[in-house]
Amino acid sequence: MMQPLKGITVLEFSQYLAGPYAGLRLADLGARVIKVERPGSGDACRRLATKDLWVDGDSLLFHTINRNKESFCADLKNPHDLNTVRELIAQTDVMTHNFRPGVMEKIGLDYPSVKALNAQIIYGEVSGYGNEGPWVHKPGQDLLAQAVSGVGWLSGNHSDGPVPLGLAIADMLCGTHLAQGILAALVRRKKLGIGAKVQTSLLESMVDFQFEGLTTYLNNGRQLPSRSEIANAHAFLGAPYGIYQTSDHWIAISMGPLGPLAEALQCTALNKSDSETFSQRDAIKAVLAEHLRTQSTDHWMTRLNAAGIWASEVVDYDQLLHHPAFKAVAMELQVSRPASSADHSSSEKSTVTVNTTRCPLRINGQRFTSAKAAPRLGEDTDHIRNSLLESSNQREAAQ
Repeated sequence: MMQPLKGITVLEFSQYLAGPYAGLRLADLGARVIKVERPGSGDACRRLATKDLWVDGDSLLFHTINRNKESFCADLKNPHDLNTVRELIAQTDVMTHNFRPGVMEKIGLDYPSVKALNAQIIYGEVSGYGNEGPWVHKPGQDLLAQAVSGVGWLSGNHSDGPVPLGLAIADMLCGTHLAQGILAALVRRKKLGIGAKVQTSLLESMVDFQFEGLTTYLNNGRQLPSRSEIANAHAFLGAPYGIYQTSDHWIAISMGPLGPLAEALQCTALNKSDSETFSQRDAIKAVLAEHLRTQSTDHWMTRLNAAGIWASEVVDYDQLLHHPAFKAVAMELQVSRPASSADHSSSEKSTVTVNTTRCPLRINGQRFTSAKAAPRLGEDTDHIRNSLLESSNQREAAQ
């Protein structure tokens, strides 16, 4: 398997989700990612469990976002450990962190200090809200970033209060953007031989995520988005765009002219002018919602598919994972690691496994997978220290 980042080493000082998500993607593409963790406790995400799920002493969430990495323990307040970390930095290609503003400066691992150790390093930095302004010290947490980004007023119906997206969207987007910036800087380094400091934040990622809506707001008299009363799915689009209940389930209908939709559904009440799809959005959706409840999802999908209308059944996780379309993209991945001695029920060495999803990229048809689970805390410390010592001895012998 040809991995495009083979030979690239990343030191990850990041915790929780955004920075580690960037590291996950770089690891998927072949980079060696070393998590630099606090002795005794490590990345705080090790203790942050979703639905109280744990695997071999670490949270399932930690496993999800830290597979295929190594773990190196170092106390950054300890001069000896800090010197070892500086040795690692001198030999690495990329380092990332999401410490609060000022922390890395205090311990001497800010960009100018790191650049003095390694002029070509790519230095990636994640923050909650940037390095200036009144929110600099506001907690950089996903829900809080959603709350101040405006995104809460796009989901749900008009009569609802603000509705957050039900996943860590700010963290995932921010991690994606950090990885993009790092990859761009690596390409430039290959061409020009110079390093770079790459910065992004949860707030900037959430603003970019909404560029469509914010551009509309900025160029439309600064009118706030208005969600439809019924089946809202996009605050800036007119009817029929939305999800509707049928007699037995739910159905999603995308954008399109009303005439063909009315004919496909045999609903003459939908024969409205397309110029009214936004101004009369709620009235049109009300008619459509009432009509769709009279038949099953399969009934409507048969008619809509025959007419070429953009529509889909709505599936849950169980239906998705059993669907042939999901099986065709082969997204499931199983990773494993030897169980810790505390989890051994016998003298025989056991293995713990986690079922997750693979990297979504394909290059020349090749999918990127790895069977290596997240590392135990400090699992690779001794090996990395010995490698540094060996490198030092070789340099001394060559002099």
